[in-house]
Amino acid sequence: MTRILLFLATNMAVMVVFSIITSVFGLDRAIGQSTTSLVIYAACFGFIGSFISLAMSKSAAIRSMNVQLIEQPTNATERWLVDTVHAQARKAGIGEPDVGIFQQASPNAFATGWNKNDALVAVSTGLLQSMSREEVEAVLGHEVAHVYNGDMVTMGLIQGVLNTFVIVFSRILGSMIDNALRGNRGGGGSYGMGFFLGNIIGNVVFGFLASMIAAWFSRQREFRADAGGAELAGRQNMIGALEALKRGSPADSALPEKLQAFGITGGHLAKYLSTHPPLDVRIARLRAEG
Repeated sequence: MTRILLFLATNMAVMVVFSIITSVFGLDRAIGQSTTSLVIYAACFGFIGSFISLAMSKSAAIRSMNVQLIEQPTNATERWLVDTVHAQARKAGIGEPDVGIFQQASPNAFATGWNKNDALVAVSTGLLQSMSREEVEAVLGHEVAHVYNGDMVTMGLIQGVLNTFVIVFSRILGSMIDNALRGNRGGGGSYGMGFFLGNIIGNVVFGFLASMIAAWFSRQREFRADAGGAELAGRQNMIGALEALKRGSPADSALPEKLQAFGITGGHLAKYLSTHPPLDVRIARLRAEG
């Protein structure tokens, strides 16, 4: 879950900052009133914002979660983690991800990275302490499946499309507010404070709605990752891992917003902002597919 929440938060921050910069420096005026120019402009900057977020995802996750990368294993547990993740990656036909551990009392894990051959898989200390090796192996398989399925890039592309609509609708809202404040007299191609404020408000409001859509897509990808984990580590082990997560303490379970879509557990978000389906639903899906 940490992976997606970080991604969505970083993306929204990039979009708001982008809106402020383009308005302050008059870049909005450069495209004029052409609908075609607006769409091209929105698509270019919408995807730029998304891919900046994607490119930053791995380093941002390491910093935000204080992940300790296992470069040279110092004990048997670290060696087993690295060997297991790399074996699953080879089985899936992808590059060997970096492996790390972060301090968190509750069981959790996530994967992130800008492509499937340069990824990171990290697990919490709580997960290692509360699960059997078979269950941990299933969690690792779930995260490797996220990488193999290209979920980071997929979510980046989806967010790019959503960003494009956010920019277009925000500009339309800004223009409507600006015209209303001018008494529908127009401004000869210039924009006033109404446009600036409307554009900012639009980015926040439409960005929030876009996050809900992105979260829905994330929930669908989660089922695929569960199936991938079952294939890599065994269906019963995957079911056992999800059942163990239900028993885990929720007190310290949240991952940063940008990472949540690519974690193993969900957060305490509202139903439509949750990046993960309920654990009971995921368990039932796995059993039905067995």
